Amino acid sequence: MGEMPVIYVVSDSVGETAELVTKAAISQFDGNSVTIKRFPYVEDHTHIDEVMSLVKLDQGMIAYTLVKPDMRKYLRELSLKEGVYAFDIIGPLMDQIQKASGKQPLFEPGLVRKLDEDYFKKVEAIEFAVKYDDGRDPRGILKADIVLIGVSRTSKTPLSQYLAHKRLKVANVPLVPEVDPPEELFRVPPEKCYGLKIMPDKLNNIRRERLISLGLNDKASYANIERIKEEITYFDKIVSRIGCKVIDVTNKAVEETANVVLNYYQNKI
Repeated sequence: MGEMPVIYVVSDSVGETAELVTKAAISQFDGNSVTIKRFPYVEDHTHIDEVMSLVKLDQGMIAYTLVKPDMRKYLRELSLKEGVYAFDIIGPLMDQIQKASGKQPLFEPGLVRKLDEDYFKKVEAIEFAVKYDDGRDPRGILKADIVLIGVSRTSKTPLSQYLAHKRLKVANVPLVPEVDPPEELFRVPPEKCYGLKIMPDKLNNIRRERLISLGLNDKASYANIERIKEEITYFDKIVSRIGCKVIDVTNKAVEETANVVLNYYQNKI
């Protein structure tokens, strides 16, 4: 049985894709005995020449992800000339997609990383929304891109999650007359805060339905119209003290409210 070759992973970006595919292939053998040498950011022919001379010294092979056609062609031709095996990981698939779609590739290194970063930003924002939901930890208020405030049942949580999917870090704070709002709420820039206002009758219906769905008595003070008016008066007092924008969510779906918030946020109106 022959020895496992040294595998040179060559990429015009970080090289994570090439290394991942190479490791997946190696795992089908005794993977521990394989040496992988990674060469990221290979951007011109001289880099390829350097790698090729090292591969020959090691009697190794190459696995590569190069998106620019001239770089792929140069490596392919040089490896044939030097008698080195070089495996093109994404080139043939890109060619096939181009043929099937009739579209031209961007030929821009590192785009998969941008996709990953985008995905991780979204996950981070979703985790943030969960961690700082319902005023659980006031420290989140100062770290947030957006702070939502409102009385109970004004869709703060679903709105936080919806905005998190747009990669925004959102904290939400419930306002209750008997509890002083966290001090952080008055230290955050007012343009980051959005008060969610709702008509008392509508809120009364939402809360009564909520109590019924929980199997509780819908006559509780939580769904009492006088109590609701008291909460909304308190809400008005707090938002005027902060000086933040107020959005009427009475007849708005979560998506509609989110679009209003996004427009304000992006334009800092």
